[in-house]
Amino acid sequence: MSKPVVLVAEELSPAGIALLEEDFEVRSTDGSDRSQLLPALAEADALIVRSATKVDAEAIASAPRLQVVARAGVGLDNVDVPAATKAGVLVVNAPTSNIVSAAEQAITLLLANARNTAPAHNALVNGEWKRSKYTGVELYDKTVGVLGLGRIGVLVAQRLSAFGVRLLAYDPYVQAARAAQIGVQLVTLDELLERSDFITVHLPKTKDTLGLIGEAELRKVKPNVRIVNAARGGIVDEEALAAAIREGRVAGAGIDVFATEPTTSSPLFGLDNVLVTPHLGASTHEAQEKAGTQVARSVKLALSGEFVPDAVNIEGGALDQDVKPGLPLAEKLGRVFTAVAGGVAVRLDVEVRGEITKHDVKIIELAALKGVFSSVVEEAVTYVNAPLIAKERGVEVNLVTSDESLDWRNLITVRGTLADGRTVSVSGTLTGPRQIEKIVELNGYRMEILPDEHLAFLLYDDRPGIVGIVGRLLGEAEVNIAGMQVSRDTEGGRALIALTVDSRIPAEVLDRISTEIGAESTHAVDLD
Repeated sequence: MSKPVVLVAEELSPAGIALLEEDFEVRSTDGSDRSQLLPALAEADALIVRSATKVDAEAIASAPRLQVVARAGVGLDNVDVPAATKAGVLVVNAPTSNIVSAAEQAITLLLANARNTAPAHNALVNGEWKRSKYTGVELYDKTVGVLGLGRIGVLVAQRLSAFGVRLLAYDPYVQAARAAQIGVQLVTLDELLERSDFITVHLPKTKDTLGLIGEAELRKVKPNVRIVNAARGGIVDEEALAAAIREGRVAGAGIDVFATEPTTSSPLFGLDNVLVTPHLGASTHEAQEKAGTQVARSVKLALSGEFVPDAVNIEGGALDQDVKPGLPLAEKLGRVFTAVAGGVAVRLDVEVRGEITKHDVKIIELAALKGVFSSVVEEAVTYVNAPLIAKERGVEVNLVTSDESLDWRNLITVRGTLADGRTVSVSGTLTGPRQIEKIVELNGYRMEILPDEHLAFLLYDDRPGIVGIVGRLLGEAEVNIAGMQVSRDTEGGRALIALTVDSRIPAEVLDRISTEIGAESTHAVDLD
């Protein structure tokens, strides 16, 4: 019987190759050359890539035997995950392979910028001995602001503590007690900007963090501040940062990532007090070795039909077929929870009720956690690291099951208690032969809405005319309403409008709606 074929489309560590060769036939091709890649995929059971190979719908359609695509790294920009999922192909990456390397790169940029290492080097090799011109600053007794306390942010903070610095951090999804354990004081973004001598960025790139450090923020910092971004391009506005440096409002910067990559042009290029590198965060021998062995192990699990912890989609995983439809729903409920809560929970209960509990539903808890943290941490959230992420943030997680469900055949609820004592809950179910997903409760308000790509929830005092106002303002903004439901606790009490819309509601439109209806709270949730 022939061995499964693993197609390696880009360079992989020798250790990763050795692991694969124990059980599979390993073939190589040039993934950047479509004329080589597409024919080679015809007999591939697994495909391993890095960043140069484009795994799009055409590539997936060329691989009728393909079971798994493995990215030997963290990002998946070059992999069409929805197309792979539709084809039943598992997609995995190596989410922890580069965290040490990325942390060390950030510290390298910070130290080199503090001591003017790059311009001093360039001057010296060009025949100029200018010690006084390149006088730098010490880290000792300075204040360092860490934007984002995910795994990489924590590693950076731990390493910087040895330099005798004061550590501040901004991360709305980390509890103050957890930050204190690693010697970090949690502050607001404005306070971090105003107090820091150094700022280092370790946030995920989302719609909320894109352009987080822009013109307005850079007018709040000390003129001696030095800013490092080794996370994701676009979080720091390159134009605004370059202007601030030229005007003397920022002392310097170390930048490893850019809004457009690859790039050979940026407003930051050519500034003496800016050190730039071509996205070298994961470029160490050790990170490449870890990435190779991690994806090799994932490929082994996938081709043996076992559950793959580092999967970023769920198709192809080994789990009970009655449980499987509940995973996307649980993840969406987790994302809605985070959007409505607006902060980290102290305690999180994932409740599963009904007939489904005759099976092992632990994975539903993991799916809910994946949704809770997916938009708020820097690294990719998977079924294996979601519990660890919760633990790192001091969140107590409980799975509650019961075979009794009063109103629905099966019901999944994500309920959390926040640090300020508030409780947030959201419930969903699957209905009919097609197992249609529905959100059926939010904070005690009953409804039946589809968890479509764009949702909004508006809480206000019940009175006539509110629906008309909401419809008018959305219409003026050319946002089409796909569905609307109103739920209330009592007549004339408080009411909740649940909306599904065809496009994202701009923040300014949501603010205007909130003002005109006197909303107690408004939340937009984007599940795309």
